Amino acid sequence: MLLVADSGSTKCDWIFTDGGENRLSFHTMGFNPFFHTAELIESEIRKNKDLTNTAPLVEHLFFYGAGASHESRNNIVKEALSKIFTNAKITVDHDLTGAVYATCGDQPGISCILGTGSNSCYFDGTEIHEEVPALGFILGDEAGGTFYGKELLRMFLYVELPAKIHQGLIDKYNLTKESIFEAVYNQPNPNVYLASFMRFLSDNRENKWVRDFIYNGFSKFINIHIWKYEHHKDIPVHFVGSVAYHFQDLLREACKIHRLNIGVITSEPVINLVEFHLKKLHITA
Repeated sequence: MLLVADSGSTKCDWIFTDGGENRLSFHTMGFNPFFHTAELIESEIRKNKDLTNTAPLVEHLFFYGAGASHESRNNIVKEALSKIFTNAKITVDHDLTGAVYATCGDQPGISCILGTGSNSCYFDGTEIHEEVPALGFILGDEAGGTFYGKELLRMFLYVELPAKIHQGLIDKYNLTKESIFEAVYNQPNPNVYLASFMRFLSDNRENKWVRDFIYNGFSKFINIHIWKYEHHKDIPVHFVGSVAYHFQDLLREACKIHRLNIGVITSEPVINLVEFHLKKLHITA
């Protein structure tokens, strides 16, 4: 029995399968060991009773998560999982690794994450190469939800937004300088707060200013990240994550202008990850 999890900082998608048509999907909050302790991760998983009820059946558990790029942080997640999935062989790895397995399979390609945060890598068919480091929501995350949210709020506070967008934020969120500062500087998970404004941008996606704003973020990501890879014009460029998926018309336009060859775009890499591991493990019902 196989359980695969794909976790960003906002949400975590889980799929449990016996290798046949029997599959169960679960959703929890996202877990990032930069911000979450093993105790919190365990506690939040246990809140999903349907998920924990499957725990005794799980033999193989693959968890791919944001922030899980170093052994010390991976161990935080693994400690939590091992207390729930006591019969499973547990593997914890980076969400970028999961993105590669979900999009490239065993073929060369560039795999990118555009969700709450952003990241990229080149996969040569065997090994993953990161030419540009992920700097997180304070220094980087270009074209991720945190990037757009931070830019949007900065322009709101400086009164640089179009009047309709400015007033729309006030009407929807009752935004003030004090409420923004409280959420960003005093409350936990400010990255998730910043990324939450992608919903507003999506609701106003037909507005020309919003479309230009999103497009320019994609162009910045391409210039900073994708163009650093030597073979970027010769191999497919794949994208996973909610921002890439829900704004894929603008993403495709940006990639076309930058002469990139788009491959897979998906908001649910966990589906492809299940197929990848079923093949590797030779599991059938």
